[in-house]
Amino acid sequence: QVQLVESGGGLVQAGGSLELSCVASGRTFDLHAMGWFRQAPGKEREFVGTTGSGISTVIADALKGRFTISRDGAKDTVYLQMTNLKPEDTGVYYCAAIQYGTGTYGYWGQGTQVTVSS
Repeated sequence: QVQLVESGGGLVQAGGSLELSCVASGRTFDLHAMGWFRQAPGKEREFVGTTGSGISTVIADALKGRFTISRDGAKDTVYLQMTNLKPEDTGVYYCAAIQYGTGTYGYWGQGTQVTVSS
């Protein structure tokens, strides 16, 4: 079993920056990749970015230039650095992980709220 715990969310003003963290514990050696998703009120969950062993780091096209994803393998931690935040970035941000051999995000964190005021 793998557990994912997000942290770093909060309330920020438009134009500000925020860094989210996701710490994985348990059978982390089974994880192929870890990624970030977000869900705004009234909208479906959307892909933010991913990184992992043997794959390129990917950020959604609409977020390139403002969002950056990185991974600290020694600590089983992924980060999402967000800059120039906009009100439309408001939502719950989720950490997720892909298990080797599945190709799907089978593990999810509880989410952390990000609110950007205008």
